[in-house]
Amino acid sequence: MVKAIFFDIDGTLVSFETHRIPESAERAILALREKGILVFIASGRHLLSINNLGSLVFDGYITLNGGYCLAGKEQVIYKHSIPEEDIASLVQYMEKENEFPCIFVHEHTLYLNYHNEQSHQIFRMLDFSEPPVAPLREASKGETFQLVAFFTKEQERAIMEAMPHCEATRWNPLFTDVIPRGSSKSVGIDKMLEHFGIALDETMAFGDGGNDISMLQHAGIGVAMGNAGDEVKKIADYVTSSVDEDGVINALRHFGVL
Repeated sequence: MVKAIFFDIDGTLVSFETHRIPESAERAILALREKGILVFIASGRHLLSINNLGSLVFDGYITLNGGYCLAGKEQVIYKHSIPEEDIASLVQYMEKENEFPCIFVHEHTLYLNYHNEQSHQIFRMLDFSEPPVAPLREASKGETFQLVAFFTKEQERAIMEAMPHCEATRWNPLFTDVIPRGSSKSVGIDKMLEHFGIALDETMAFGDGGNDISMLQHAGIGVAMGNAGDEVKKIADYVTSSVDEDGVINALRHFGVL
């Protein structure tokens, strides 16, 4: 019996085309909660950046790719930040070698060191308000839980060598989420299940991007959206239709959850 379901946001619950949750997915979330099934968000977004779920209520939020987890919206049950030495090393690299736009995500704030066309393009795609800009040294102050770094796959190896305790989890060619090693959406799932007393084999997870792979492999049932990349589809237990073709409710019906 499925008792808990974890949903990525962008490209899974929310359409890249409309920037909204399809009506069928909204109905599905409401129906799941009516049945007593717990529903959770599992996203790379900061809680402050989750602006596209309407009035839907979720039982918890795995944010920052598992680095910051909350029961409801208030109770923090787990957090894992990037080591200070990795942030200092990155700043030194950017000052000496190549500065690129980077969002430094703190517990209650987030800052961008500067904008370029790539960053503007992503914010438009996600229908997301651009964060405030601060100088690199200022933006990097304080405890950092995630970086949203605008560099390409070809640049990735050299840049990540400056952050040996971190890893890149990419779901778009223009940027990557940089998280501390040991963080992932699958870790977030474990923290949430421990808190709510649910077994792993009683879970489902829905996703479409590279940063969803770990949780789709980890959950009792991993569902890839029809708009997911091939590397996501091949590890999923089931591939449903796209977010714009009622993929969420179709998969829930396929497995007899609804």
